[in-house]
Amino acid sequence: MSVSSSLSGRYAKALYELAEEKKILTKIVDDFMSLKKLLKESDSLSNLVKSPAISKSEKQHSILKILSKVKAQQLTIKFFGTLANNGRLILINEVINDFLSEVSRINGEVKAEVTSSFKLDQNQEKKVVAAISEATGHKKIILSANVDQSLIGGLIVKIGSKMIDNSLKTKLNRLEIAMRGTN
Repeated sequence: MSVSSSLSGRYAKALYELAEEKKILTKIVDDFMSLKKLLKESDSLSNLVKSPAISKSEKQHSILKILSKVKAQQLTIKFFGTLANNGRLILINEVINDFLSEVSRINGEVKAEVTSSFKLDQNQEKKVVAAISEATGHKKIILSANVDQSLIGGLIVKIGSKMIDNSLKTKLNRLEIAMRGTN
């Protein structure tokens, strides 16, 4: 499925084309990364975006003020102002993710999420990136590493909609199910 098939994807694609045309794509990507981080860290900003009790004009005023304060590009400011004006600010996270995914796809990057039972060091991350690169045939791998101590050992690797679960926890769960089935 193409990123542009959803409403948020169409917004993201339109912005991508404008940013590319104006030759400020990397600056817009930086703005989006900053905004994504702000949304993740600020409950009040997330609530502002999601709340149906706050009017479109209040949301628009607030998002414009925030983006101006963080010195976002004028295109970014206008884009989110339009999104708010159209009552679509609720889609902000999807638009950000779709936009960043579109940029990654066009740049030939593959995003991979790795979950392990402990924090991977730099050398281990390099080995994981090399293995993913070899398996997918892509040279540019963007790795997101997470820790879940309940895995006991092994790794869970997610690339797009595909997941490889080689964790000890899953293996033990499968063994337990198999043993229950034989009784």
